[in-house]
Amino acid sequence: MLAERIKKWPELWEERGRQAGEKLGIEKTARNLLKLGVLSDEQIAAATGLAVDEITRLRREDKH
Repeated sequence: MLAERIKKWPELWEERGRQAGEKLGIEKTARNLLKLGVLSDEQIAAATGLAVDEITRLRREDKH
């Protein structure tokens, strides 16, 4: 049982890494859209699939 779970670890870590990379890419896209200054937070959220509060957080982080 433990041996079977250990065999699945590489797949789990690969999937987690893929998800983390995807999230970073989406956040980078949101930051680029924020820099353009054309879209509202709601529009960027709709375009990226992020929540509006996440867009607001990114906006605040980029100002510092």
